[in-house]
Amino acid sequence: MNGGDGNARVAPAAIARISVVISGRGSNLQALLDAERRGELAGSVTHVLSNRPGAAGLALARERGVATSVVDHTAFASRDAFDGALAAEIDRGEPDLVVLAGFMRVLGAGFVLHYTGRMINIHPSLLPAYAGLHTHRRALADRVREHGCSVHFVTPDVDGGPLILQGRVEVRDDDDEAALAARVLAVEHRILPQAVNLYCEGRLRLSSGRVETLAPMR
Repeated sequence: MNGGDGNARVAPAAIARISVVISGRGSNLQALLDAERRGELAGSVTHVLSNRPGAAGLALARERGVATSVVDHTAFASRDAFDGALAAEIDRGEPDLVVLAGFMRVLGAGFVLHYTGRMINIHPSLLPAYAGLHTHRRALADRVREHGCSVHFVTPDVDGGPLILQGRVEVRDDDDEAALAARVLAVEHRILPQAVNLYCEGRLRLSSGRVETLAPMR
């Protein structure tokens, strides 16, 4: 899905509060929680939200002692109404960073702009290639030799925000959609915590729509 624009280090000096928004099983959420447990995040996942009451990732969050919320999109008559309710629930947790991790809804421009420079997304392709859905299927149909995933800031352009990190995998001759998806997912689990940590350390800067990665503070 979608990134903002700004000029300065984007995370506070204190431990950053991270809200993660999901729609399904939460495997990237688990990667973040595991990285935090290993001491590899300069931040903490403090709130997990889903638009689907039965999302498996909610149970995972509760098992790890993380607060959860459900904002069911089917209960709202319009996208704007859903976006407003979701934003209100996110803001209740006072996050420094919002992470879209397998969140399967397109968000309106007003919602995205509310979180300018502090919302990131993980997408299963090497953006700008294969924005949107069915990325692995489309990559196989095009017989590309390389595929992967991208972490980017969210902007109103769906899957069009400034790139933070990408991870690549070779596409094998015998790959099917499931096999390729599994290898890409393993890379997602590696680069999403890395990107989140960069943000939490205050090492990402947006300049003229481009991401700059700063050296560690001394």
